[in-house]
Amino acid sequence: MAQRPRVDRQRSGVLAALGAFFLWGILPVFWKLLGFLPPPSIVAQRTIWSLLLLLGILWWRGEGKALVAGLRSHRALGWHLLSGCLLASNWLLYVWATLNDRIIEASLGYYLNPFFNILIGALWFGDKNSRWQLAAIALALGGVALQIPAVGHFPWVALTLASTFSLYAVVRKLAPLGSLVGLAAETSLLAPVALVWLVLSNSSPAAAFGGTWAHAGLVIGTGLATALPLLCFGHATRTIRLTTLGILQFLAPTIQFFIGWKLYDEPMTGTRLLSFGLIWLAVGIYAADALSTKKSDG
Repeated sequence: MAQRPRVDRQRSGVLAALGAFFLWGILPVFWKLLGFLPPPSIVAQRTIWSLLLLLGILWWRGEGKALVAGLRSHRALGWHLLSGCLLASNWLLYVWATLNDRIIEASLGYYLNPFFNILIGALWFGDKNSRWQLAAIALALGGVALQIPAVGHFPWVALTLASTFSLYAVVRKLAPLGSLVGLAAETSLLAPVALVWLVLSNSSPAAAFGGTWAHAGLVIGTGLATALPLLCFGHATRTIRLTTLGILQFLAPTIQFFIGWKLYDEPMTGTRLLSFGLIWLAVGIYAADALSTKKSDG
């Protein structure tokens, strides 16, 4: 009888992971709707409304004291200020890429993220990599190299997104606060900068919200668009294996890729498709190796 709750918990974890990655996958559509604001203002609004929502969740869960204690710790302040800066830079570049018709290139960055994590784990934490993992990394890097002739420039957006998010993961691994409290700490530290930006860059409060009630609703929705997938992701990390989570994460950039290609008609040449073909092959090798490792571990 004890098996059924475990199965139900795992099922809820998989559904939560699918929900998180689906929501992250369709976020480009939401950012496009916010195109009436410049990218820094979108990130500033996202920071403030995310903080307000997170503070409400912390109050509801009775974890407000943990946030206050964390903000009083010099060690926690330093780590989460660094992680907040990395997260904000990642958000800003992704929103900029979306509004400048580079969704496909941005999706490449999130395909590359797990391979960057493997490299960082080997270089920084001494993790051992299998031959299949090394082969996947080589194919992924080959796909990146093909992007240069495919799009006519160095894929700096993809590489910057992948590196900032991977470094964010490293800093969060070393930072003392948990996922929810840590994110609240990061947005708390970034909120004053966000408020100053909004005050200085807008002639009136109405301008900061786009000038209409519909635009204001979208702006306020940035908090939910940020927090909801993170809450789903947090539940998934507590209930399913990281191997399963690592495989499911490729859903988000796949949705982003097709949104950029099919919905917004971003250019897709044969060379660019071949580049992504190498990335998808690398993903397949990564997934197969992860599943075989999972089976061997019992």
